[in-house]
Amino acid sequence: MDIGRRSLAAVLIVLMAVGSILLWLGIPVGWLYLVSRLVKSSQPSMGPYVLLLVGIPASMVVVGKGLSKLNRAYASLMGTTSTRRTRSSWMKSMRGERDSGRPRSVLDVVMVWSVALALLCFGVWFFAFAGSSLPT
Repeated sequence: MDIGRRSLAAVLIVLMAVGSILLWLGIPVGWLYLVSRLVKSSQPSMGPYVLLLVGIPASMVVVGKGLSKLNRAYASLMGTTSTRRTRSSWMKSMRGERDSGRPRSVLDVVMVWSVALALLCFGVWFFAFAGSSLPT
C-alpha cells in the first residue's frame, strides 16, 4: 500500500472521528447555544423547544449520512467493501447464531469511542460544573 492511500485513509479516519464527536457533542451544544441566542426572555414560548426537538435530530441525521459516506469511501479505498447482504443481529432469533456476520468497520469503532467520550464529558460536566439547585 502506497503512502498516498495510507494518508488518505488516515484523513478519512480523522474526519470520521471529528464527525462522530460533532454528532454527540457539537450538534446538541451548538443548537442549545443558537436557540439561547434567539430567546430574549427567561420564560420562552414553545417555539424554541420545538426548534431544538426538530433541529437536533435533523442535524444528526445529516451528519450520520455524511459519516456513512466517509465509511463507504474508506472501505472502497481499503478494498473491504462487502457485497453480500447480512441480517442485523437484532432481527435474528435469540436461538440463532450470535455473530452478525458483518465485519466491524472503522466507523463502528470510531462511534463507540465517540459515545464513550461524550458520556465521559457529560459525567464530568454533571458532577463537576453543573452545580446543584438545592439550597445550602
